[in-house]
Amino acid sequence: MSVILYWGDDEFAIAKAVNAIQQSALDPAWMSFNYEKIPPEREDAAIVALDAAMTPPFGTGKRVVWLADTTLMQQCSEQLLAELERTLPQVPATTILLLTSKNKPDGRLKSTKTIQKYANVQEFSLIPPWKTEELSQRVQIVAKELGLKLTPDAVQLLAESVGNNTRQLYLELDKLQLLAGGEGQQIDRKMVASLVIANTQNSLQLAAAIRQGDTGTALQLITELIDRNEPALKIVATLVGQFRTWLWVKMLVEAGEGLVEEQDLCPNRIFFIKQDLQSPTADRLAASLPKLLDLEFNLKRGGETISTLQMHAIELCQGFRR
Repeated sequence: MSVILYWGDDEFAIAKAVNAIQQSALDPAWMSFNYEKIPPEREDAAIVALDAAMTPPFGTGKRVVWLADTTLMQQCSEQLLAELERTLPQVPATTILLLTSKNKPDGRLKSTKTIQKYANVQEFSLIPPWKTEELSQRVQIVAKELGLKLTPDAVQLLAESVGNNTRQLYLELDKLQLLAGGEGQQIDRKMVASLVIANTQNSLQLAAAIRQGDTGTALQLITELIDRNEPALKIVATLVGQFRTWLWVKMLVEAGEGLVEEQDLCPNRIFFIKQDLQSPTADRLAASLPKLLDLEFNLKRGGETISTLQMHAIELCQGFRR
């Protein structure tokens, strides 16, 4: 297709996909003539991109016109909509008009429907940190892409360690590839543990420490995470996801044992979650979520990172000790 739309908040994955288009469509000798990236702050960026897309390429290879961070799927004037409807069906096969957006397209807009009609649409959204099965599948997909063989427990540890950070996943797999040496060498859990910084795993350990009311361990883990430059809001996102999962499973257990097994979770994970949730009540788990949202709010307002995390961690731990 001559029109492509990539959207989502996984900026690294989008950048890799854009680079793949550049490598396959552009002739390096003619790249300076046939490649144009149009930033969102440029005046009439969408009109400029549509006009450029109709220009034939010079020399060999295709023309690639990249309209970056566009808001066409969030707001679009009638005049611009008319240009989209007129131009998109006519984009020549020798051109790739690439649209990228961090935001989900608004399916109610006519501009979104027009773009979806003529474009190859692909989503690149970060996997929520609590969806551990999807994170493990992502590790397996990228490892296969790089020609690496990982044992199941190595896949699990790597998924726990990097979470939904696609950039870090590729970096860690590149390092593991060097460590493994020869082609076909299988990467096991021990190799992953020796090389990969487990920030997300430590965030999950922090959640466990809070659930157990272990203030000392919680404060220590916060210090370790910040020392490793883990973003505070990412720590909070992992905590929120973990407490949501715990609350959801706890409520299902209390409602009826069979309801838990019907959910989209692997049996092993259900077993371990139920073991974790023997002591805390659903009320205490539910009470933790507003406190975590308050923590996120204070961080976004500019609260000092370590002290804000520590004060809220102490309060959360006290809630589980009562």
